[in-house]
Amino acid sequence: MATELQRQASVTALGRDTADLSDPEACSAAIEAHAPAVVINAAAWTAVDAAEAQESDAMRINAKAPGAMAQACCALEIPFLHISTDYVFEGSGTQAWRETDPVAPKNAYGRTKLVGEHQIAEAGGHWAILRTSWIFSAHGGNFVKTMLRLSESRDRLSIVADQVGCPTPAADIAATLLRMGRAMTKGQGGGLYHYGGQPPVSWADFARAIFANAGKTVTVEDIPTSAYPTPAERPRNSRLDCAKLTMDFGIEPPDWTTGLVNVLKELDRV
Repeated sequence: MATELQRQASVTALGRDTADLSDPEACSAAIEAHAPAVVINAAAWTAVDAAEAQESDAMRINAKAPGAMAQACCALEIPFLHISTDYVFEGSGTQAWRETDPVAPKNAYGRTKLVGEHQIAEAGGHWAILRTSWIFSAHGGNFVKTMLRLSESRDRLSIVADQVGCPTPAADIAATLLRMGRAMTKGQGGGLYHYGGQPPVSWADFARAIFANAGKTVTVEDIPTSAYPTPAERPRNSRLDCAKLTMDFGIEPPDWTTGLVNVLKELDRV
């Protein structure tokens, strides 16, 4: 996410050497030292399965550090923006989740992100939390890059088909955060929002779209979640209702198919 933010705006991107999220006090001190106009926290513990065995470490990074940063921003009277996740929901049904729906995370990662949301809200000040899902880009590890890597040696893959969500391009998330940040420096908006790519799709159908757009001949076999057990339980329904963000900031949810084409083009240039 930091890469996408730096591409789209002049930002000061702090690395782990100066803002290590495992050290919440160092993060708040870095904010105080730089005295920025707005802070966007684009970092997190995202190893969902590893969080099951290391929940205390994930809690420090996903909850305590954002809480400390939000407190620092409140003291400086500057906006604080933070990325959260659809994993705060228990993931049943087929309706898109709204910001007002009850939360009940089913895994450690979701629990740590939810505590982070609470700590940010409790810090006060002018803040915004953007819940998103299924993030992909040309950088780092993500589903798109995994599928492309597997397609180099496999012509048939079994992919979960009973989990449905909103693939979201990192570039669009970065643009949204920057737009929100600029508006919030003028006193506009703030609170909890959802932002996910449209239309909703299963992992299996997302994989088919990746292969079709990349010109890969790979057959995708639909399988249930039960056939692909993981340490952390995943929600079946990760659909997100993004109407509130559109109402408050005029930001429409992205078309993930366009974002996918752009990511594939970028990967072709690497």
